[in-house]
Amino acid sequence: MNDDLRRETAGLIKSWMRHDEEMLRDYLVSGVEDPRINLQSILTRHFLIEALFSGQFALLMEHELRFGAVMNWLLKLAKKPGGFEDFASLLYALERGADNAEGLPIPAFLSQTFARLPAVVDAWIVPQYIHETLSATRPTETGSRLADERLSTFERIWWTALENETPRGLRVFEPACGSATDYRFLHSFGLARLVDYFGCDLCEKNIRNARAMFPETRFDLGNIFEVEAPDKTFDLCLVHDLFEHLSIAALDRAAGEIGRVTREGLCLGFFNMHEEAEHLVRAVEDYHWNTLSLARTGALFEQQGFVVQPIHLGTFLKWRIGCEETHNENAYTFFATAAER
Repeated sequence: MNDDLRRETAGLIKSWMRHDEEMLRDYLVSGVEDPRINLQSILTRHFLIEALFSGQFALLMEHELRFGAVMNWLLKLAKKPGGFEDFASLLYALERGADNAEGLPIPAFLSQTFARLPAVVDAWIVPQYIHETLSATRPTETGSRLADERLSTFERIWWTALENETPRGLRVFEPACGSATDYRFLHSFGLARLVDYFGCDLCEKNIRNARAMFPETRFDLGNIFEVEAPDKTFDLCLVHDLFEHLSIAALDRAAGEIGRVTREGLCLGFFNMHEEAEHLVRAVEDYHWNTLSLARTGALFEQQGFVVQPIHLGTFLKWRIGCEETHNENAYTFFATAAER
């Protein structure tokens, strides 16, 4: 690792170590970032489920995508002034097949989902979670809050669906794992025990948090610029919201290390990407907040021997379930598979 990467490493460590451990533990697991309903987190779990079971749970996955879109739409409504009152009128309108609730337009995908619930999907029941959420939501001082039990609907379904499955031995690597931000839901959804997981992070506070929550899981201090693992150690690699925070030279190095240590597939989440030819570089204090070029970033991982499938989250939601809204129009996920397997 050269001196520039060492300096960048020091800046990244400084940027995260300035926060207290409680903040690092909690800030990416609520609201639209809640991995139970965040589409990129859902897609990450589906990436693992597909790698483990190859199409076995396709219908259940489709229902969970719709669940995520519905709950995000309801979350947005709940945050508005008078959201609690809107919930009551929305439920009344949905039960009667109306297209609006006292002037509030009801998206077609929401009405369609409401009409299909409850649903039997193979051996599992998807409950009428829209009715349950609208009925259980209560006002707070800062707006309405969705009932936590309803947000965990698919957490319970997946745990039941996977509880009799046996570990498959897939080796999964997650650099920049944070305070087990997504791993805690791999665990609670019943996926973590099916894989051999390793998470690393530059921030010692994140690693302390992760180890405190999951002492039996391997979490270590580690640097994506210099992964301490032999070539092709891992079958799969998961990355969330990392690459935009790196210089372009560091992005190249990180992609190279991910390609070096990963054998089969990548699931990469981006929060700030566009379809222009060039990256937009913006340094912010000790790290970066770049807008990455879709084409250039995809080419970077193709150079590492992967076939890249880019997914624009907004377009994906509209195409799959007819949802016209997403909380981040710049969000993309890459599914990438090794060209030679």
